[in-house]
Amino acid sequence: MISIDEARHYYGDNDAVHDFDHVLRVLALAERIGQAEGADMEIVRAAALLHDVAREQADAEGLDHAAIGAERAREILAGRPPEKIEAVVHAIAAHRFRADSAPETLEAQVLFDADKLDAIGAVGIARAFAYGGAHGQRLWAPVESVEVARWRKEGDDPDTHTPVHEFVVKLSQLKGRLFTPTGRAIAEERHAYMVDFFERLDAEVRGRQ
Repeated sequence: MISIDEARHYYGDNDAVHDFDHVLRVLALAERIGQAEGADMEIVRAAALLHDVAREQADAEGLDHAAIGAERAREILAGRPPEKIEAVVHAIAAHRFRADSAPETLEAQVLFDADKLDAIGAVGIARAFAYGGAHGQRLWAPVESVEVARWRKEGDDPDTHTPVHEFVVKLSQLKGRLFTPTGRAIAEERHAYMVDFFERLDAEVRGRQ
């Protein structure tokens, strides 16, 4: 439905957390998961390539990038079979962690899982610290100081948020949110790596290791 080179044309200069390298990593994971689960790979590839196509605009305007991206994908894919376009649109609209609509098709679930897997493991750690550095966050905070309930209610306070908060509040929860057996299997190892890393970070910061 769309090639990598064609998709690249629609992306601007996003930050290191959501640049086109992120799109390519999600594509690779989506292909791995989709093939293992028997998904329609044409839909999976198109959805993966276009899933963040509106992120730059949405972030600038404070809008839902998944909803806007879904409509943008509909425009980009105009002329393709309508049923395939709608399948891609649904997958993109439902891929966001806090999306209002859940991924109802296998292809949407594949995209959701691939996108969330890129947020955990070694890459997920790198992304958390890249974001933190770009936004002036502290490197570390004691895990016991992370008040999950308060953070969720009041939102992301840039004055107190750290990669440790991101791990406790969001990243550590992603393993349990995945849909496909293949995605969940990949998540097990990535999750364990993250847990070990943040435990080691805490020990080193405290001078215990």
